[in-house]
Amino acid sequence: MKRIYLAALLSISLMTANAQEPNIPMFGNRQNIDVKFNEYKPAPEGFDQERAGIAKGTVKLIEYQSESVGTTRKANVYLPPKYDAKKKYSVLYLLHGIGGDEWEWMNDGGVPNIIMDNLYADGKVADMIVVMPNGRAAANDSRQGGMGSAGAFGVFDKDLIGSLMPYINSHFSTYGDKMHTAIAGLSMGGGQSLNFGLANMDKFAYVGGFSSAPNTQRAAQLIPDVEKVKKENKLLWMVCGSRDGLIGNSTQLKAFCDENGIPCTLISYPDGEHNFVVWKYGLYKFAQLIFK
Repeated sequence: MKRIYLAALLSISLMTANAQEPNIPMFGNRQNIDVKFNEYKPAPEGFDQERAGIAKGTVKLIEYQSESVGTTRKANVYLPPKYDAKKKYSVLYLLHGIGGDEWEWMNDGGVPNIIMDNLYADGKVADMIVVMPNGRAAANDSRQGGMGSAGAFGVFDKDLIGSLMPYINSHFSTYGDKMHTAIAGLSMGGGQSLNFGLANMDKFAYVGGFSSAPNTQRAAQLIPDVEKVKKENKLLWMVCGSRDGLIGNSTQLKAFCDENGIPCTLISYPDGEHNFVVWKYGLYKFAQLIFK
């Protein structure tokens, strides 16, 4: 099992200079955990295409001082159409993979601003802003970190909770409480979201993992207190491509949740691989379920 994890992480690290996360082949039979997947319902055609004649949100690059890292760090913030500082907004923290940074969702094919604009136009989402940080909590947080950056991803919770979230709540008009805060991400960011979200349910009521990578903790570590998760978590939602060799990171958690009566969604994206086809779908679906 450790060899499988190492092989998968190594494959991810080899593409850190590329613009997109890798298509990861199968590793062993970890995907063959017997679980009941939730129903796949395709997103409508054009959900990720820019539409004319609708109100558009804006994306701002912000800088904040990180106490845990000791440097000034950056994040992109999507503000919805007609953002009004007199209103209160929920916040979704949307994390990238090991090959990305605060620009991966925006520049590498994720088009979160377009997806969210279309959802707003159709009246399908609650009022929220989307924060896309750099999940590599190191003084050198560039994409070239490779395997050497794995540890920096593991301690990002200190930067996220200790510095970034207070900055967002003080500089934007947010509710700031757990019921109005969600976390989700792709690949390495999916593992971070599961690890950090379930470990800090006083901060996050909604947790999503899209094609979560081997940094995902095992289910018993993620959920040491079953009853607490049943009581405090409002949404645990995952998606992974059916052809993605990392699907076992999601099925092991789904199996544990099913065995213990914990509400949990896992969708197998038909013929999906480790790419933005799956992750865009994940954002489209997850965004409609939170803060309602």
